[in-house]
Amino acid sequence: MKYKRILLKLSGEALMGDKQYGIDPQRLADYAAEIKAVSEKAVQIAIVIGGGNIFRGLQGTSEGMDRVQGDYMGMLATIINSLALQGELEKQGVKTKLLTSFQIGPVSELMSGKRATEHLESGKVVIIGGGTGNPFFTTDTTSVLRGLEIKADVFLKGTRVDGVYTADPEKDPNAEKYVTISFEDAYRKRLKIMDLTAFTMCRENDFPIIVFDMNRKGNLMRVVEGDNPGTLVSN
Repeated sequence: MKYKRILLKLSGEALMGDKQYGIDPQRLADYAAEIKAVSEKAVQIAIVIGGGNIFRGLQGTSEGMDRVQGDYMGMLATIINSLALQGELEKQGVKTKLLTSFQIGPVSELMSGKRATEHLESGKVVIIGGGTGNPFFTTDTTSVLRGLEIKADVFLKGTRVDGVYTADPEKDPNAEKYVTISFEDAYRKRLKIMDLTAFTMCRENDFPIIVFDMNRKGNLMRVVEGDNPGTLVSN
């Protein structure tokens, strides 16, 4: 295995599958099976999931809600998704630990890099919910922060698109895919890989990003083995 410890970011929207809202049980089971297969190769896996399938803070703001209140609601949505993934992983026989950025007594432990690392080294898949615990930060930024805290080898951004393109491939049939690209070129070309705060953190800390299609069976294993079915962004 090329990577021994990974931070996997999953979008909340991806959990919807073909539904318009909420969590598709089949998509959840498929993701859990992919994660289980990789964990059985002794790869240490930490996971951050977005909450957009349930609630997005910016969505609430656009509808007149206070931004801070909306962001806290979005953080709770990420915890709902985290609990769902934890339940499915446990059902498939994978030992897990849920950590959150704020205390939820009977549900999780409080997130810290040291605590997360200890659980990873004990063989558990660690799921991290609740964002950073502060408003105005995205789950992309949360993911990078947590990845740096646990000293992950790579940041894996699992999406429904198979990499980074010159334009949105769902809108532009002539969009071309990058197999590799530097942080500098991605910044100069204004490619929308993640929000600028998260991207800058990766760049300044030499934390490589791989964007790949999580919905294609076996792709997560391919990435961890060193293949590149998506796009590698690095210095």
